[in-house]
Amino acid sequence: MKVGIIGNGLVGSTAAYALVMRRAANEIVLIDANEKRSIAEAADIQHAVPFIQATDIYHGSYEDLTGSKVIIIAAGVSQKPGETRLMLLERNAVILKAIIPNAVKYAPNAIFIIATNPVDIITHLCAEIAAEYGVPSSRVIGTGTTLDTARFRALLGKQLDIDPQHVHGYVIGEHGDSEVLVWSNIGIGGLPIDDFLKFRGIELTEEIKRGIDQDVRNAAYKIIDGKGSTYYGIGGAIVRLVEVIARDNRAILTVCSRTNNIEGVEDVTLALPHLISGSGDSGTLSLQLNEVERIALRKSAAIIREKIDEYQNNYSKKLKAV
Repeated sequence: MKVGIIGNGLVGSTAAYALVMRRAANEIVLIDANEKRSIAEAADIQHAVPFIQATDIYHGSYEDLTGSKVIIIAAGVSQKPGETRLMLLERNAVILKAIIPNAVKYAPNAIFIIATNPVDIITHLCAEIAAEYGVPSSRVIGTGTTLDTARFRALLGKQLDIDPQHVHGYVIGEHGDSEVLVWSNIGIGGLPIDDFLKFRGIELTEEIKRGIDQDVRNAAYKIIDGKGSTYYGIGGAIVRLVEVIARDNRAILTVCSRTNNIEGVEDVTLALPHLISGSGDSGTLSLQLNEVERIALRKSAAIIREKIDEYQNNYSKKLKAV
């Protein structure tokens, strides 16, 4: 399968390397405004290929996206000192408005995976731009809370002394401070968590839950404080999405996608469990949330919608001023 990666910074290049290591693609084209770096990243990863399997990875242009099944967008600028979140969003939006039309021109049937932050709002804007060129929102998928969900399951697995692959729980909502850990739907190896706890004689107190919640919510801040940015975890999440699409695995992942209505908040993009297939987003899994979780999800959706409105209103004012 051919995969295009637009934006070859730490996230994009890590995703490319992980794709090679996981044997998830046999052709990878890297595109970046910094051509020198893109060429170097492609060459460096190509030197690892003899230890894995034959993979053609190279720097290219938009024309080289022709035939791509998946296009990963990891392009964007970093936040400058004193710059607001809205200012960052506006600068990244300008970049994406140039990227999407060019990518669609050469790969009209590709599935887009959005990894640029703030991912919920950026995915929403990408879906709007792509729709102008006939691309349905089901083919514009943000990484959402896939990484947050993985962190949640890993911490729960450690607490319960069990392989995280047997822990089924979700983090939904914004990929950010308002995200919601869904404690009411956790399953362990096919058992409701309460039954598992009773069977194993384990106590999961509210204090332990709060600790896990804070560790999941603050994980990125701690990593950024220690080394400046995060990229291994999100690189793994991106590759998981690519593998599912490539193999039509029909897996349930907490990606973000444009949704008509979430708890009364209309036309918003946030993370929920989605069935991902070879054709992209094949639908949302309905979760039975308790009242506390529903209120938290509504709040998270409202925060994202407010930021989308703020951006759109500010953009409209700038257009009128021109």
